[in-house]
Amino acid sequence: MDHEEKKEPDGQEVQEPSRRRFLINAGYAVGGLVVGGAIGSLIPRRQPVQPQQPAPSGPSAGAPNNYNQALMYFTQDQFRTVEAAVERIFPADDSGPGAKDLGVAFFIDHQLAGEWGVNGREYMSPPFYVGEKVQGYQGRLNRRETFEIALREMDNYSQSKYGKNFADLTGEQQDAVLRDFESDTVPLTTISPSGFFRMLRNCTLEGAYSDPLYGGNLNMNGWRMRDYPGNQMSYANIIEKDFTKIEPSSLQAHLTAH
Repeated sequence: MDHEEKKEPDGQEVQEPSRRRFLINAGYAVGGLVVGGAIGSLIPRRQPVQPQQPAPSGPSAGAPNNYNQALMYFTQDQFRTVEAAVERIFPADDSGPGAKDLGVAFFIDHQLAGEWGVNGREYMSPPFYVGEKVQGYQGRLNRRETFEIALREMDNYSQSKYGKNFADLTGEQQDAVLRDFESDTVPLTTISPSGFFRMLRNCTLEGAYSDPLYGGNLNMNGWRMRDYPGNQMSYANIIEKDFTKIEPSSLQAHLTAH
């Protein structure tokens, strides 16, 4: 029996909703919250009219978003400085893209945001002695602190020499600032300018050639420049042949489903 009709004292007929009608109305009342499970599959719902979205245009139209290209540690200003510096260390040329297009600055940002940035696997307790350059850094500052101080001093030095922040200098001026850091010409006492330059250069190369998982080597283009095959599962089909150029493969390719 779907419903019954009742008489009010004044003689008017009142329709009593059935269970199905109650569920439908309740679903509309709460904005369509009853949508899942067996009950939700039985309830017809009005589909809201969606406004038409304009068709995407431009170079990024149809390209999926790379959510790995996001900042985890740097501020926007710090990122601009690092991106400008690594591009001078690893510039784009006829061989292929430079550090900027390879996402090297994102690689460094992600590394600093993790355990590497706080020297999590290294002995960092006193006493601290000044070591030889070949021994590497021997101080109390972790890598995050070193980068923060160095990037601030790069801007300070650029301002004192050229009246602009590092990211706003010409390429030749940026090269001059980096050379002054490399040669310890910049008068710093808190950190070693040349020590920071070596760390930045090493990070640049690591970001250009590491697996894209870590934020750099965008689209494996760093590997393609070197004809490096990346993470291949096997070379059995070409091991006895002459040099064979093959498409590189990242760690993502080893997922059973992606």
